[in-house]
This record gives sequence, C-alpha cells and structure tokens, in this order.
Amino acid sequence: MTFAELLKKFDDILYTWCLIYMLAGAGIYFTIRTRFVQLRLLGDCIACMFEKKTDSHHMSSFQALMVATASRVGTGNMAGVATAIVAGGPGAAFWMWLMAVLGAASAFIESTLAQIYKVQEEDGSYKGGPAYYIERALGARWLGVIFAISLIATFAFGFNGLQAYNIVSTMEYYFPNLHSSPVPLVIGCLLFMSSLYLFFAGSDKIGWLSSVLVPVMSVMYIVMGILIIILNIGEIPAVLAAVMKDAFDLRAIFGGFTGSCMVLGIKRGLFSNEAGMGSAPNASASAEVSHPAKQGLAQVISVYIDTLMICSATVFILLLTGVYKTDSTLDGIPLLQQSVAAQFGPWAIHVITVAVCMFAFTSIVGNYFYAEANILFISQNRLFLTIFRVAAAFMVMAGALTNMDVAWSLADITMGFEAVVNIIAILLLSRIAIRCLKDYEDQKARDIDPVFHENNIGLDNTDVWK
Repeated sequence: MTFAELLKKFDDILYTWCLIYMLAGAGIYFTIRTRFVQLRLLGDCIACMFEKKTDSHHMSSFQALMVATASRVGTGNMAGVATAIVAGGPGAAFWMWLMAVLGAASAFIESTLAQIYKVQEEDGSYKGGPAYYIERALGARWLGVIFAISLIATFAFGFNGLQAYNIVSTMEYYFPNLHSSPVPLVIGCLLFMSSLYLFFAGSDKIGWLSSVLVPVMSVMYIVMGILIIILNIGEIPAVLAAVMKDAFDLRAIFGGFTGSCMVLGIKRGLFSNEAGMGSAPNASASAEVSHPAKQGLAQVISVYIDTLMICSATVFILLLTGVYKTDSTLDGIPLLQQSVAAQFGPWAIHVITVAVCMFAFTSIVGNYFYAEANILFISQNRLFLTIFRVAAAFMVMAGALTNMDVAWSLADITMGFEAVVNIIAILLLSRIAIRCLKDYEDQKARDIDPVFHENNIGLDNTDVWK
C-alpha cells in the first residue's frame, strides 16, 4: 500500500466512523439547546451583520463575516461539490443542505464563544478562536496548542496549496499542455507576491479585500445559477425528485458507505461551510460588537451563504445541464466549465474561470488570517511570525506547481482532527454560549440594544468584557 493509499484509508475511517456522527450529533444537540436559533432568530442574524464598529483598528461585524465567508466560499463550493455529485450522485446535495442547517447552530455556539474569550493585541486589534477559549475556559493550553497546530497545518499548508492548484486547473481549457508549460510557474509567482503582500499588510487589508470581493463574486456566481434555473424551470421538479430519491437510496448508502452520497455530501459540506470545525471563530473574534451573541448570529448567515446559496448554485448548474452524465472524463472545475458552456456557450467558461480565481484567492487570504491568529496564540515572537508569513506564501506557490492529491488527504485528516478537538470543546462550553444567548434575548425583550459584561452570565475570566 502506497503512502497516498494509506492516507486515503485513514481519511475514510476518520470521516465515516467518527466525524459524521460527531458533526451531525453536535448540530442536532445545539439546534435543540438553542431552540432552533438559526431559524428562530433569522431576522436578528441578518440585522447583526451590519453592527457598526467604533475603532479603525477593529474589524466590523460585516468585515469579519466576509473574512469567514471568504475562507468558506472557495473552490470547495465548485470543485468539491462537482466531485461529490460525480462520485456520490445527486443525493449528496441533500446531505450538504441538511448539514448547513444543522451546522449553523454549531457555528453560532463556536463564534459566540470566540467573541466571549477574545483578547486584544498591542495594536488594538482582537484575536481569538478555539485555541483561546480552550485555554481560558477549559484551562488546557496544551490542548489549545494542539488545536492551533492542526489548524495551521490544515489552512496555511493544506488548503492554501489546494486553492492555488485549483486556480491553475482553470487554465487547462486555455492551455491543453498546461503542466508542461511555464504557466503554473508564472501563476505561482504571481500568487506568491500578492499573497506575501497581503500576509504582511495585516487584518485591516484582509478585511477590506474580503468585504469588497466576496459579495461581488458571490452575487455573480449566484446570478449565473439563477439564470440556469430560470432557463430550465420545467426540469426543477425532476431534479429535486432525483436528489431526494438518491439521498435515501439505502442500498446505495450502505452498500458502499465510504463512497456514498451521504458520506460525500457531509464530507464536502464540512469542507465547504466549516461549521463546527473551529475555523470561522478565528474571524468572528476579530469583530467589534456590543454583545458576543451578535457575531454568533451573524456567522449563521455565513453558513447559509456558503452552502444554501453558493453550493446550491453549483448543484443546479450541474444537475440541470446534465454534462456530468454524458462525459465521465470530466470532474471538478473542468466539469463546471463545460456545464455552463453547454447552457450559455463557450464564453461562459471565462466567467467560471474568473469566479474560481476570485473564490480561491479570497480563500487563501481568509485561510491565512485564521492561521496567523493561531500562530500568535503559540508565540508572540515577531521573527517567528515573519518566517511563518514567508513560508505560507511559498506554500501557495508550491500548490500551483504540484499535484495536490497527497496534500488533499493530509488536509482532510488534519481538518478532521481539528474538528474533533473543537467539537469536544464547544460541547463542554456550550452552556456559556447558551447563557450568553439568553442574556441577549432578555435585553432584546426589554427593547434594549444588547450590551455584554462578563458578570451578566457569571463569568470572571474574559479579557475585554470586564
């Protein structure tokens, strides 16, 4: 058995027999404990997106939301969904949708905890995330360090290489001999320089870039999906029926469980929306809000944008055009390109190319933002941070130049381990986030704009909520 095959085997075991149950179970538990907060307070979720900041050193709620969405909305929403549909069938879409609704409750809990236990840096900016609430609330710095290392490995050295590889893969349509040409090197150098600039520019530039590019690229891609739905409106009932039938085909699910639509849908759904895995809280902690629950509510919208909107656009593009059924040689980004070309003509391939590059690049800077927060948790040494920034930029360039099969498996495994640690932590700490939600709702019921102090819910171990 080769190293790549060994990784794939472990990856399948981790997701099939561990993470599926933990993620789904946590999502159901938090949905019940919060009394369906992700649906019941949907209006508040939308309103909290636009909480204003009062200090230029801080991110606004919307900017933090866009950084989280930038990381969530990447090529996984395109290439990952396409791979899940090809390998698992249309039913994978249903399991992705279900995981989004359940996962939104997990996203609320982890993002609220990140806000409660965030810390303020010397420059006035906020940092936080699972490593911080594991250390402060559970008193286990060693476990926080383990989490931080797994997140850094996943996002800075795993997923960022994959995003760069997917940018290069969009060029296959234009350069048939792509990997024997200088194109990957040129793209890799451009990504290295642009990434290095943003990595050193700091959270203000990353927040600004995400708040500009993410809405533009998301709307552009969703509009294309809506146009395809409108042009094929008569096919919608048949497509939805196929999704539901395939999703509950028990023989297909249990006959080959690790490759079933259920496993692939949940696995790609996790990679796409990241709810419960502990990544988005690193962005949530950076926002300036008057109450932690506000940013928890805002992050619910990020999950919905990612899966119920962006992933759904990919699902309908693939299923309504049907190219995946007629050409078995296509997968990932090339399949998506040919699917839109079948509907609109070759010019639409260029739109997908631009969308993929924008999705992938904003994911790179969003992923780096997460990794930096965890580097600073491990060490505040500026030389260490500088070396890390350069190494992270080199990894982006390396991703553009290499085959990423092994890196994909490694990133899946480190992401899975990261998710296990975070799920255990938020299950143990969920009572704090739920008390925080109650405090928010009590103030809203008195027609007060909620403002938080740690003694509101009986805490004395926060940094900024004294």
